Amino acid sequence: MKEITLPSRINMFATKILDALVQPEKPSTKIHPGKESPKGKRNRLARKDFFYYKQVTDPDTKQIIGCLSDISSGGFKLDSQTPLPLNKDFRFRIDLTSEVADKPFMVFVARSKWCKADPIDPFVYNVGYQLIHISPGDLEIFNRMMEKYGREHVKLNIDLRRSNKW
Repeated sequence: MKEITLPSRINMFATKILDALVQPEKPSTKIHPGKESPKGKRNRLARKDFFYYKQVTDPDTKQIIGCLSDISSGGFKLDSQTPLPLNKDFRFRIDLTSEVADKPFMVFVARSKWCKADPIDPFVYNVGYQLIHISPGDLEIFNRMMEKYGREHVKLNIDLRRSNKW
């Protein structure tokens, strides 16, 4: 798999800048996980944007699968250069920093749940994963990463075609 390209990095940087400039919307009322909402959709676990550049690799081939862009206690979203098959279990490796763990990396299994083209960069795919098999100690590290590098998810309603910032 190719390294993340310069336009993708610039795109991620621009998105972060826009996030900082835009006021967040008021949070919607939360319902208990697993209960049906009035619209018939289940409420997701609290998700956070992942602002630390963290690559996720295949532990066997050491190839880069993608970059973490969103994280929750039950899963995560990767920005990937290729679309990945749905409902398939993948083994992942994340290299860790001393700020969140006392070991160099962790390996776990996650299942791909959805895949779609990025709305801003058509050469990047957003892939959602659900954690399937992770040791209790690694789950603590995962949650620590979410707390340290995660930021509350902000929904942007910006039409860049009408923006004077571009």
